[in-house]
Amino acid sequence: MTDLEFMDRAEKLLLAIEERCDQINETTDADLDSQRTGGLVTITFSNRSQIVVNLQKPLHEVWMAAQSGGYHYKFDGAVWRDTKSPGEFFADLSRDASAQSGLSLVFTA
Repeated sequence: MTDLEFMDRAEKLLLAIEERCDQINETTDADLDSQRTGGLVTITFSNRSQIVVNLQKPLHEVWMAAQSGGYHYKFDGAVWRDTKSPGEFFADLSRDASAQSGLSLVFTA
């Protein structure tokens, strides 16, 4: 994957996160605050816990930090796959966002 291809795919991922946070706020009782600064998105929950998603351009990876731990994802041609487990980015984000918010939240590409 070239740097340009990585940035295109990674930007789509960050945009999907931001748009889904807005949808969740409009349709549920969740109170998510998503802030984006360049290649970093921080989701803050009503209990003040956070999930941070950060682009690692030199490695062509997306990193996610949540209460459950830190994760690294590479695009495998179809989805963003965890580099150390069979996890997929949006499934893992949904799991961690649900745990940290206390609500069932679903994020998708």
